[in-house]
Amino acid sequence: MKRSLAAVAAATLSLALLAGCGSGSSGSSNSDAIKLGVNYELSGPVATYGDASVQGIELAVEEINAAGGIDGKPIEIIKYDTKSEPAEATTLATKLMTQDDVITVIGPATSGSFKATIPVANQNHVPVVSGSATAEDVTVSNGQVQEYAFRTCFSDSFQGTAMANFAVKDLGAKTAVIIKDTSSDYAKGLAENFASTFEADGGTIVGEEGYVAGDTDFNAILTSIRSKDFDVIYLPGYYNEVGLIIKQARALGITAPILGGDGYESPTLLQLAGASALNDVYYTNHYSPLDTENVKVTEFIDSFKKKYNSEPSAFSALGYDTAYFVADAISRSGAELTGNAVKDAMASTTDFQGVTGNFGIDANHDPEKAALVIGLTDGVPTSAVKAA
Repeated sequence: MKRSLAAVAAATLSLALLAGCGSGSSGSSNSDAIKLGVNYELSGPVATYGDASVQGIELAVEEINAAGGIDGKPIEIIKYDTKSEPAEATTLATKLMTQDDVITVIGPATSGSFKATIPVANQNHVPVVSGSATAEDVTVSNGQVQEYAFRTCFSDSFQGTAMANFAVKDLGAKTAVIIKDTSSDYAKGLAENFASTFEADGGTIVGEEGYVAGDTDFNAILTSIRSKDFDVIYLPGYYNEVGLIIKQARALGITAPILGGDGYESPTLLQLAGASALNDVYYTNHYSPLDTENVKVTEFIDSFKKKYNSEPSAFSALGYDTAYFVADAISRSGAELTGNAVKDAMASTTDFQGVTGNFGIDANHDPEKAALVIGLTDGVPTSAVKAA
């Protein structure tokens, strides 16, 4: 059975504070510390995801070390910036595993960059874990489970399916238009699974349009769909383009509910779209600050706000849970403390209790957990519904 690391540490270990956490250099390394690689997008087009994730990771590590670390040893973070580039992620993963001698690497946040590090993990027998890489082939590729790759978030197929069910059952939608980023495996995966489930539920896809990451003018595709009769728009993608599309759609008088995925989770979405455009907007997500009856959620929010003086995002919560997930596996991996042992402990997790939900790891190295659908009013989350 999975043990609660925080409880075990608090009950059995003396208080120990982290010395030298997370500079991106191992020059001041504590020889007794357990080294944890953090390989994230801290600059570049999706830095919002990386920054938020790392904030959650660093908060978790501080708490773990303050509770005694892992078997009396502090965790030391060795942190690097992938610059939102998959090639850089691969280079840094290699450095972390072969030069910095980390026991596990957390990150990157996005599927493409995370997948780029998996061959390095398999070669060096060092597990890699992402809290937000949702693409279908992250943990299983060509029918084979990636032995050293894990994630703590649900997959694209799951959130695409969950949103289609929500559209039909909660919004009463019968017709939908899809607008997707044709350059993104993430967007294409969500769109495919939304469409298949929506149609299986009796709905009809009446139109489909595409764009490419980096586009800024979407009036042509929005004008094309405006003449169609539809109940909802499914718009999977990242906040950079999604914010502009929503703003331009509302400016053209398109008032239908707009649905999407966890790529919406960024304060930049509100900046780009504007509050007035972000009504009747719903997206699948891993965490909700509205869950005030959950003590783990409220304690996490309080701790995060105390440390950073800001509200945590879902990526912060996922980073926080992922760090605890990794630490829990390390604590159960035995005296050898090898990548193989940690990998086996991760695979055997059965009842992890996190801020983003309770889960076990299945045979494909994916968590078995629920999704939420977040509803926005003037850009602010005002509803959260469990979806499956």
